[in-house]
Amino acid sequence: MVTAPENSDSTPAPASAATEVPINAVEDKSKAVVPVPVVNKTKEDPVPKKASSGSIDRDIALAEVEKEKRFSFIKAWEDSEKSKAENKAQKKLSSVSAWENSKKANLEAKLKKIEEELEKKKAEYAEKMKNKVALIHKVAEEEKATVEAQRSEELLKAEETAAKFRATGTIPKKFFGCF
Repeated sequence: MVTAPENSDSTPAPASAATEVPINAVEDKSKAVVPVPVVNKTKEDPVPKKASSGSIDRDIALAEVEKEKRFSFIKAWEDSEKSKAENKAQKKLSSVSAWENSKKANLEAKLKKIEEELEKKKAEYAEKMKNKVALIHKVAEEEKATVEAQRSEELLKAEETAAKFRATGTIPKKFFGCF
């Protein structure tokens, strides 16, 4: 029990002078000691008790130690909770980054595959167009050859007919048919 120190001049200690231990300094409030002021009812007992003043100092020191211990536990708990929150957030950020990277890689692979398919189709279409151009060129060459052959044939026919007219001395009727 906490008691108030008595004055050495044999006067009773006033009630307000009683040393109180703050209730919040005690860890468990059910163990809290309510200070009771000591009033010296008899004036015949002027001998002070020195043991009680040492006991009060010891109680105050123990209360301070308990207070510091409680604060250090609270600080350790706070640090632990902050560390847990930080680790949890870091783990989530890491998983989000991994998810993002896997999705990006997947889409890039699809894009590359589509680009390869487009390049393949482009090459196929280019080949088809080249084949069509070659076919058109072949047909055009055949037509040109036919026209050339027909022209040569007509020139030869005209030369033969002219030679025949020269040999017979007749005049072609189509030529003068216009007049």
